[in-house]
Amino acid sequence: MIKQLRYIMKTMRPRQWLKNVFVLAALVFDRQLFTLNSLLTTLFAVVLFCLASSLVYIINDITDIDADRQHPQKQHRPLASGKLSRKIAVIAAVILALLTFPSAYLLNIPFGLIITGYFLLMLAYSLWLKHVPLIDVMIIAAGFVLRVAGGLVVIVTQRFSPWLFVATTFLALFIGLGKRRAEIELLETEAGFHRRVLDGYSVDLLDQLLTIVLSTTLMTYCLYTFSSPITPGNQSMMLTIPFVIYGLFRYLYLIRMKHIGGAPEEIVLADRPTQAAIGLWGLTVIVILYLF
Repeated sequence: MIKQLRYIMKTMRPRQWLKNVFVLAALVFDRQLFTLNSLLTTLFAVVLFCLASSLVYIINDITDIDADRQHPQKQHRPLASGKLSRKIAVIAAVILALLTFPSAYLLNIPFGLIITGYFLLMLAYSLWLKHVPLIDVMIIAAGFVLRVAGGLVVIVTQRFSPWLFVATTFLALFIGLGKRRAEIELLETEAGFHRRVLDGYSVDLLDQLLTIVLSTTLMTYCLYTFSSPITPGNQSMMLTIPFVIYGLFRYLYLIRMKHIGGAPEEIVLADRPTQAAIGLWGLTVIVILYLF
C-alpha cells in the first residue's frame, strides 16, 4: 500500500506544481507579500491549484494509458508501467475532487468558479483539445492566466496591472510552443504517432511562432514596467528587463542548441543559468516594490 501511495504521489507530478507560482503574482505585484492574511490566503489558493492540476494529471494518465505505453518516456509512468493500478488511481482522483472543489468555494466563490473553470478546461484539453494544433498551446496559456486570476480574486488588490495578464499569456505560449518543438525533435518521424497534435506542426512553423511570441512577450513585459501602477512616475521596474531577456533567450537556446525543453519545469529545476536569471529577477522585483 505504501508503494501505491508513492506511485500516486508520482502520478500527481509534484514537479509540475512549480507552475502554480503564478498564483502568487497578484500578491507580489500588489505589494501584499508581507501582509499575513493575504499571504496565507494566497498560499492556500496555491495548494488548491496544485490539487486541481494533480487531479487533471491523474485523469489524463488514466485515459492515455495505452498511448503512454508506446511513448519512449511516458511508458515509465506508474500507470503506463503497471506499477499503479487503475482502480487506486480512480479512487485517488475522487478523493482529490472532494478535497479541492468544496475548499475552493469555501475560500472564495469567484475563486471556486475559477478553479472549476480551470479544471474543466484542462480536462477538455486532456480528452480532446490537446489534439488540435494551435488550440492546444492556447489552452496551456489560458491555464496560466487562470492561475493569475485565481490569485487576484482571493485578495483585495488595488494596483495590479492588466499588462501582467497579457505578459503571462505570451510567456505561457512561448513555453508551450517550445515544448512542442522539443517533442518533435525527440520523437522525430514517430511524433504524430505518440502525440497526434504534432502532425499539425513542423519545426519551421514552430520556429516562426516562437520568434513572434518571444518578441511579443518582451514587448508586453516592457509595457508593464513602463506603466506599473506600483511605481507611478518611476520606471525603476525597467531594471528587471535584462533578466527577462536573458531568461527567454536561455530557454530558446536550450531548445534550439541543446535540444531540450520537452519538460520546461525540469529546465527551471536543473539549469543553473535559468535559475540565476529567475532568482535575480525576483530579488530585483522585491527590492524595487518593497524597499523603494
